[in-house]
Amino acid sequence: MAKLRAVLIGATGLAGQQFIAGLKDHPHFELTGLAASPRSAGKSYREALRTSNGMLGWFVPEPLPEAVAGMKVVNGNEVQAKDFDIAFSAVESDVAREVEPRLARDIPVFSAASAFRYDEDVPLLLPPVNAEHAPLVREQQRRRGWKGFIVPIANCTTTGLAITLAPLVERFGVKAVMMTSMQAISGAGRSPGVIGLDILDNVIPYIPKEEQKVEVETKKILGTLGAEGASLTPYEVKVSCTCTRVAVLEGHTEAVFVSLGRKATVEEVVSAMREWQGAQAARGLPGAPPRWIEVLDDPFRPQPRLDRDTHDGMVTTVGRVREDGVLENGFKYVLVSHNTKMGAARGTILVAELMHAQGLLG
Repeated sequence: MAKLRAVLIGATGLAGQQFIAGLKDHPHFELTGLAASPRSAGKSYREALRTSNGMLGWFVPEPLPEAVAGMKVVNGNEVQAKDFDIAFSAVESDVAREVEPRLARDIPVFSAASAFRYDEDVPLLLPPVNAEHAPLVREQQRRRGWKGFIVPIANCTTTGLAITLAPLVERFGVKAVMMTSMQAISGAGRSPGVIGLDILDNVIPYIPKEEQKVEVETKKILGTLGAEGASLTPYEVKVSCTCTRVAVLEGHTEAVFVSLGRKATVEEVVSAMREWQGAQAARGLPGAPPRWIEVLDDPFRPQPRLDRDTHDGMVTTVGRVREDGVLENGFKYVLVSHNTKMGAARGTILVAELMHAQGLLG
């Protein structure tokens, strides 16, 4: 079967680079178009990455594919849906608001941007958690008169949290969640990102809009799709969080406190996470890891430097699972999740793989 032709919007940024690395030799999707800002348009991708001092601004560990390096970059506003089968979007939300609907009238758009996450006819897909929400795109197409659709992924901070909550919701129920994040600077991007002298020897205690995103998105991801597939009912759970930025390159660390719906032991909570296989539809996808959660016994783990790249950055690593004496049926744990892989580009590709497997791309 021929691969689907994919265009990447926002190709030169850090998230765009992770898309390129994740799509290399992909069995279903072939990257045939690159788009970025007007200042990059007309250049080869390699030249578009050059900084003012001549440095090649390629920032992911994987090498830049030569076939991509020589591709011509076009202005994102000039991309035509007729030339592609699907689109991946790695642009800022204000740009996404303009570009994504124009393409979605004709082809599926998979986005790392937040622009459409909260629209009621837009599923917020995290494949191991809520693969059954995918058919909501048919309602989106019906309402908007589109041939395609828009499917964004969750905020990178929400991703690891929702994955670790899913097995607890299934086995015990969850009443409330409190979380404090220690987020990598790569989550702010590189332009402008976080100024180096601001983050060194420091913790930034506020990330604009981040806490609201986590609180709303967690409930939507864990929610239930109605019988007619036309609406989502959010999961009823209280979520409170504090999101901070720390001097770590990649990998978000989160300290999580959970009030379960019934009593449990530490052993039962650990078993629930270790045994959880996620949605059947998400198993065996090209980008899926052997398991979605790794639980470590070492009390000094997880650590972002040691654990963010486990299973190619697609797994959430958990440690320090213990009882909490303040919350009712309370437990607490620490997690690490890769923010630019599972939490951004590769997670978005995973969503496209899921919908490809479900026959929803045609």
